[in-house]
Amino acid sequence: MSRTVYVNGAYLAEERAAVSVFDRGFLMADGVYEVTSVLGGRLIDFGGHMARLRRSLDALEIEAPVDDDELLAIHRELVARNAIEDGLVYLQVTRGNPGDRDFAYPAPGTTRPTLVLFTQDKPGLADNPAARTGWKVISIPDIRWGRRDIKTVQLLYPSMGKMMAKRAGADDAWMVEDGFVTEGTSNNAYIVRGGRIITRQLSPDILHGITRAAVLRFAREAQMEVEERPFSIEEAQGADEAFVTSASAFVMPVVEIDGVRLGDGAPGPVARRLREIYLEESRRAAL
Repeated sequence: MSRTVYVNGAYLAEERAAVSVFDRGFLMADGVYEVTSVLGGRLIDFGGHMARLRRSLDALEIEAPVDDDELLAIHRELVARNAIEDGLVYLQVTRGNPGDRDFAYPAPGTTRPTLVLFTQDKPGLADNPAARTGWKVISIPDIRWGRRDIKTVQLLYPSMGKMMAKRAGADDAWMVEDGFVTEGTSNNAYIVRGGRIITRQLSPDILHGITRAAVLRFAREAQMEVEERPFSIEEAQGADEAFVTSASAFVMPVVEIDGVRLGDGAPGPVARRLREIYLEESRRAAL
């Protein structure tokens, strides 16, 4: 059965959905996006995703097409129409179609932003078998632009990084700049040493992860020690354990980095416990 998607105010069968060839999201990657997880038919961390969406739109001077209440209604309608129990809702806002291709932005107020949402059905999303075995990651140079804190649709290099990892027999890649890990291709990166959780501090160098913020809050509430600073691949390879966080992977243990096994090669206790806490608390607060 065809999915129902949302495009600029209309709910459509996916095969009927379209945007202009002159849309700046297509021509210039001039747009931002968010992905919200759905567990038990309810939205996880929705408020955090909408706050980051507004931040990204403001940074690029793109007008918000609708308010948060309407976005919530659209999310819920798509979840209902597509009978999503566990899965994802993808949202993208672009600067829209100014009528032709031009490097310069269209004048404010002259072009309607494009708003697209669709769902992805992911039965058993929270029961990913990989969480019981852990991921293997490789390291790659971070050659992205300098504003990684804006969640733009410029995802070519992260996609290339995913493919580099796949070809190396790994699950993901950690990007490295000036000798230190920035983040994974679509997640924030962490190591654990002596029970202390270490992750890079917020800056334009990394995405300000919504799952990251929640996990660090839960960790501190559970009396776990958190240190926000850069770490190198070499330090990570000597760590007791490691993990990543994202909206779709939640808390995912990492058991191998560039061929070096961490600990006994199994997910560590800190990552396992944080995954349990995150899923429990997020389900409780879901909309």
